Amino acid sequence: MTPLNVLFLFSDEHRRDALGCAGHPLVQTPHLDKLASGGTRFENAYTSSPICVPARASLAAGEYVNKTRCWSNAQAYQGEPQSWGHRLQAAGCRVDSIGKLHYRGSDTQNGFDNEILPLYIKGGKGWIKGLLRNHEAVLDCSSYAEEIGPGDCSYSEYDLGVTQRACQWLTDHKHDCGEQPWTLFVSWLRPHYPLKCPAEFYQLYPLPKMDKARFTNVQERPRHPVLQTIRRNFNYGDYFTPDSRQVARASYYGLCSFLDHQVGVVLQALQSSGQADNTLVIYTSDHGDHNGDRGLWTKMTMYDESAGVPMIIAGPGVPENKTVSTLTSLVDIYPTIISATGVSDDGKVRPGIDLTELAHKPDYDRPVLSEYHDGGSPTGMFMLRNNRWKYNYYPGYDPELYDIEADPSELIDLGRSESHADIRNQCHSQMMDLVDPETANRQAFSDQAELVEKLGGVQAVLASEEFDFTPVT
Repeated sequence: MTPLNVLFLFSDEHRRDALGCAGHPLVQTPHLDKLASGGTRFENAYTSSPICVPARASLAAGEYVNKTRCWSNAQAYQGEPQSWGHRLQAAGCRVDSIGKLHYRGSDTQNGFDNEILPLYIKGGKGWIKGLLRNHEAVLDCSSYAEEIGPGDCSYSEYDLGVTQRACQWLTDHKHDCGEQPWTLFVSWLRPHYPLKCPAEFYQLYPLPKMDKARFTNVQERPRHPVLQTIRRNFNYGDYFTPDSRQVARASYYGLCSFLDHQVGVVLQALQSSGQADNTLVIYTSDHGDHNGDRGLWTKMTMYDESAGVPMIIAGPGVPENKTVSTLTSLVDIYPTIISATGVSDDGKVRPGIDLTELAHKPDYDRPVLSEYHDGGSPTGMFMLRNNRWKYNYYPGYDPELYDIEADPSELIDLGRSESHADIRNQCHSQMMDLVDPETANRQAFSDQAELVEKLGGVQAVLASEEFDFTPVT
């Protein structure tokens, strides 16, 4: 196959179902819908971690979090393990990034020739309070419910700059006809909060027509003790009124449409550059967002609202208007880019599978893993998802088990059902093929305790500056 350029479009906090092509009755995403109709959409895609920094390190390295050991938003990628970008560089391919990286900083070789408008973790340290996993309610969540509705925001302004620079890059490189293909990673902040939304997109979702958050009565809300601890630590929902909750939800939908518009502008620039016919386009996100479902906001759980991500590919050799049910993961991006560009890999065995290959295969049962080891959680969270079951393992606590076929809303926990003991054992065995959760959990806590000491100890971390999202300056 002739090597292809790769245009990798990446967003932040875009839940899997917030797409018109995924059947959402309200969310308007015409450009992503068009991309899906001209390519293949993977309807069961998952993040490798429902939190920004670990997900992005996993994406880069093509490894699950327990291999990268970038456990939290204070333990960012810094060039190891080597990324798909490093492989492209070694082969002499141009590989540039524009926008959010959420790596440690520019002082390491991150796998890009040029990092344009990069956003790294704050101060090279990130959110260090999350390292204090057993300290409840260290985060002031009140501002989340205040920064909502129509209006300007530094995050939206940043994304407009990313779009402009991406279009300029494609224009500047439209005559690149060398033997080696290029790869451009375009990474936006939206629809990540703050939930201030440009007015023209907020207005697409008038409040009288807005839907309501799902699964919010007492019987439907999370009852597992680990999730209740997460809810206490990230108590965003406590600061909403019924009316402001709807404003926030409309803002999230509006930001999905704003993000979609940025995608459309860049895709048009690709078309105008004359390179669309020899370019693979990839779209996905780092994780999802609860948007009020189950009384939860942002991410940090293994529910599909948080752990599920959209995933679309389009370009030469990709089936058009196809939907694939086989489970996929962010770790699949690594082999997809390597394969598309025709670059030889380093021979290391990784868990990912080329998405283009999956697009041509019949659907089949393939397990994937997600992990969470960051603030608010008293223990590690490990999700093993296979074709029918979702098995969530929490070291030191009871597991959860959901029959996704019969219970796609994940409302009936079979984690202690005697009649499902064999299923849990089978799922745990599949998990062990990907990670030993007890060992990984101990390693995460050990690495984090060591970092806390390097930062001056618990009291120094508690006294550090507080922030709920990475500032753009």
